Amino acid sequence: AVSFKSREDHRKQLELEEARKAGLAPAEVDEDGNEINPHIPQYMSSAPWYLNAEKPSLKHQRKWKSDPNYTKAWYDRGARLFQANKYRKGACENCGAMTHNKKECMDRPRNVGAKYTNMNIAPDEKVESFELDYDGKRDRWNGYDTSTYTRVIQDYEAREEARKKFLKEQQLKKLEEKDGEQDGENVGSEEDEEDGLKIDEAKVDESAQMDFAKVEKRVRTTGGGSTGTVRNLRIREDTAKYLLNLDVNSAYYDPKTRSMREDPLPDADPNDKFYVGDNQNRLSGQALEFKQLNVHAWEAFDKGQDFHMQAAPSQAELLYKSFKIKKEKLKSESKDKIMEKYGNAASDEPIPRELLLGQSEKEIEYDRTGRIIKGQDVALPKSKYEEDVLINNHTTVWGSWWKDHQWGYKCCKQTIKNSYCTGLAGIEAAEASADLMRENMARKEAAEEEPVRQEEKKLATWGTDIPQDLVLDQKLLEESLKKEAKRKKEEMDERKRKYNVKWNDEVTAEDMEAYRMTRVRHDDPMKDFLN
Repeated sequence: AVSFKSREDHRKQLELEEARKAGLAPAEVDEDGNEINPHIPQYMSSAPWYLNAEKPSLKHQRKWKSDPNYTKAWYDRGARLFQANKYRKGACENCGAMTHNKKECMDRPRNVGAKYTNMNIAPDEKVESFELDYDGKRDRWNGYDTSTYTRVIQDYEAREEARKKFLKEQQLKKLEEKDGEQDGENVGSEEDEEDGLKIDEAKVDESAQMDFAKVEKRVRTTGGGSTGTVRNLRIREDTAKYLLNLDVNSAYYDPKTRSMREDPLPDADPNDKFYVGDNQNRLSGQALEFKQLNVHAWEAFDKGQDFHMQAAPSQAELLYKSFKIKKEKLKSESKDKIMEKYGNAASDEPIPRELLLGQSEKEIEYDRTGRIIKGQDVALPKSKYEEDVLINNHTTVWGSWWKDHQWGYKCCKQTIKNSYCTGLAGIEAAEASADLMRENMARKEAAEEEPVRQEEKKLATWGTDIPQDLVLDQKLLEESLKKEAKRKKEEMDERKRKYNVKWNDEVTAEDMEAYRMTRVRHDDPMKDFLN
């Protein structure tokens, strides 16, 4: 679909297409989930306006009106269907097959045909008919059996074996002639011939690959001028980069530029890998230095330096070198200042004994009470942080108590920082609160384990509560059962129903019990066996 795009959208579209062609962005996907080659020209990938294509696709380039009657199959050569034991009416008089007549028979003409001998009846051939399309009729390889190519391979192998055998015989013959002759004049020439015959056959085969980097010049081409083409891009013994990892989700290979940016085997041992992706070339050697030079040029231009990397590359490189020299100089000066102030622990100078062992030759004498008589007391190092500062009536500092992965005050066992100290009363209150919480939790667990037994209410047959003094009369119950059976019988046969129907709305407990005993329960699985 053609739609208007602003200049910014058009620029972004061009950048995305360039990134896809370079392999930096994933390729575009069509409706079926297949990737579209980014190198396909736009006049081929864009669908006509009258197709109303909403998503990118290449269906308009395919033959979508294909005849389902066409097939790509071929005849089953030499297939047989049925082997008869005697001659059948309408079969070939010569061989006895039903698939052709005597005129079309391809077998040897017999003196006495199978029609008269009933012997050696030929099997029926498999007759097929195909309706091929335009390409199928002109396909010269249609029906070709690839297994027949093994004969060609066998011929080449036999020829190679004969050549090796002949070379070996020639070498043995030359060596025998050398041993038999004692003439010194012929020794040098025979040695040269022998050396020529002793060339390794594998090296002879590799001689065709030794000029793989040779550049051939073509002059006066159709486009004009001369062009240089590389004969072979790589040694054919090396494995192609797209065959290192056959997983479809591995590193993407761009067939147009023959580039694979990422590492196809990221989990393999680095010592065993000879190819780690094309990005390795961008992150090593002079490529990395050139990248750093570009970054320095951009940063310098942003800070007001008037030079450009592409316009004046020599000036940019000279300024970058001077920048690195100044940077190293500043680095060394700051390092010297730090070492002068704090010393260098990695130097060869001996460390003072006082610092190494924490001891000195100074002698201090104490009396029985621990007071200093002679010498000076050792001054303890002081921290820059405040120590032993007690706040909010606390007698200990924060962090003097630890419980349940929480720090607190040891004097009142509180875990809230900067809280007011409650002393022993706070500790007792906290323990009592914890005990009460444990009791409540235990009581709740016990209540959940023992469910409350609810007293089941006895209901009467008609759904109301049963009175305590309810007593059913057996005689009245039998009469009610007879009445209920009679009523159901009348409902089944309406012809016996009288014209004047007397209705009585007084229902006794026996009537309800009779109705309950005789009513049909449709959810009862044994209801079919009651009658």
